[in-house]
Amino acid sequence: MANIRASIITIGDELLIGQTIDTNSAWIAKQLNTLGIDVTKRIAVGDNEKDITEALNRELTDADLIFLTGGLGPTADDITKPLLCRYFGGKLVINEQVLTHVKDIFTKRNRPFLERNMKQAEVPDNCTVLFNPMGTAPGMLFEKNGKKVISMPGVPFEMMAIMETAVLPMLKENYQSDAIEHTTIITAGEGESFVAEKIQDIESAMPPHIKLAYLPNLGMVKLRLTGKAKDAGSLKAEVDLWMQQIKERLANIVVADGDIAFEQIIGNLLQQKDKTLSLAESCTGGYISHLITQVSGASNYYKGGVVSYLIEVKENLLGVSAEDIANNGAVSETVAIQMAEGVRKQLQSDYALSITGILDKQPVPGENEEPGTIWMAVAGTDKTVARKFKVYYDRVRNKESASIMGMLFLWKFINDKL
Repeated sequence: MANIRASIITIGDELLIGQTIDTNSAWIAKQLNTLGIDVTKRIAVGDNEKDITEALNRELTDADLIFLTGGLGPTADDITKPLLCRYFGGKLVINEQVLTHVKDIFTKRNRPFLERNMKQAEVPDNCTVLFNPMGTAPGMLFEKNGKKVISMPGVPFEMMAIMETAVLPMLKENYQSDAIEHTTIITAGEGESFVAEKIQDIESAMPPHIKLAYLPNLGMVKLRLTGKAKDAGSLKAEVDLWMQQIKERLANIVVADGDIAFEQIIGNLLQQKDKTLSLAESCTGGYISHLITQVSGASNYYKGGVVSYLIEVKENLLGVSAEDIANNGAVSETVAIQMAEGVRKQLQSDYALSITGILDKQPVPGENEEPGTIWMAVAGTDKTVARKFKVYYDRVRNKESASIMGMLFLWKFINDKL
């Protein structure tokens, strides 16, 4: 069977003005990709009947599956359900199962059931109701000329629940496509152009059914190989063979197999070595700690951190010399070293990472370093290493960049690659 084509339409004015970030289409696309279903378009439209209708008309011509999210609530701006009812020539009726479910939710939350909440139980009589175990608005499945339109709430956890319990099982049962195989490695320390130059001959030799994607991010470049073929077994072996060639060529900058976050890479490394970590953060304000603790099981290796934002905290909690701060500034090599060694001593960890810097573009009174300068240090049981880095963006982006740089610096220290 030829590959199935899908389109994703996200609905809401808040998406178009940047008030809300569209995570729904990315999550849906990822699920469909694992089934070998090609997402050919992702479209955002406002709460406007004309725009939604035009998008549906276009995508029903081009795609086999159309996924819509948004506009299914009980308020006046939630227009998707009545629009779809008219579009597919149905009429709204009360679904007793949905009504019971909605009333139960209001009872459990000790909230009054209002007349407008009855609208949540109304569904077009020509759709298949997709039960929503996490909320009041059900999903809906329409069929037209052998094509399916699947409408779901815009609330991410509600959409995911409907996809996982109703939609994905249906797709697995009814759609077969070519096998698809992904494999990813993460490189760090070199830019996209350098990586591409190093493996140009390997990429040029790849067969047409295997594609290489470069996915640059802060401080790293992910390389993803995607293969499509009839036979899943032989495809995996073939994709793995090509990726092995790339890994061997880039051995000195490969930091991980798989599409995983850098904080997970750090966690895996610490667990493998049965070592612990502590952090002393100034300019990043605890953001690295936040990332590290995003990983389930971080308590196995992460002891804790000190957000030493003010000078007196650096001096009183971490033992940084007041004289060194006065002579060299808080953003300096000696302060970074004393922060790392101080927090490692206080929390009795195997490794400690410290970070101090100037995130803004304006000079800071009393500091010798230029704006965008970051000093980091990693302390271990027998040595401490410090390095200076530069960041070039706005304050928020600089904090993110510095955090990734810090974790990469820590990774290199632990692996003796500095």
